[in-house]
Amino acid sequence: MTTGAPVGVALAGVFVGGRARRMGGKPKGLLRGPEGRTLVDRWSALLADLGVPLVLVGEARAYAAMDIPALADDPPGIGPLGGLVALLRHAEHAGARSALALACDMPFVSRALVERLLAASPDAPAVAPRREGRWEPLCARYDPARVLPLAVAQAASPRHSLQSLLDQAGAAELPLLAHEGGELHDWDSPGDVTAHR
Repeated sequence: MTTGAPVGVALAGVFVGGRARRMGGKPKGLLRGPEGRTLVDRWSALLADLGVPLVLVGEARAYAAMDIPALADDPPGIGPLGGLVALLRHAEHAGARSALALACDMPFVSRALVERLLAASPDAPAVAPRREGRWEPLCARYDPARVLPLAVAQAASPRHSLQSLLDQAGAAELPLLAHEGGELHDWDSPGDVTAHR
């Protein structure tokens, strides 16, 4: 059951561009989650169920067989901010009023949390949860028209922090329900994967 989220005017970018050094070089999106599917397959199914188009963001050659559109970081070499600029440019060109930025290595995010993210604070330039005083910029919704100019300016500066970008944009906080904090756990090391087998 949907919550009135404006899914028809949204698109999502799943960020797959990390080097995954701590995973022995295996792309995180190809790890198998608790449900037995790869993490990218899980995101693809969840977003398809919501009717939200999906693109991969970052170095996506390892995912070529999945036949999912991909965007290169723009500019490259500045971390997730380059991916966000590419996603927001793509969303603006596609006429989407909202862009979801989602980390591929969050295997527990629920459909309900994504629906709440889509529907919350519809007039805000960006919406994201916060944990321990910090934004979750890769489980967040952005207004491409309002945030892209800020992201481009920040990409040209020495500081490439997504925390700073969300602050500057005047992001609204998505309050987490009691059970949702655990949904934002990400897989940073092999121990994280093993703990949830």
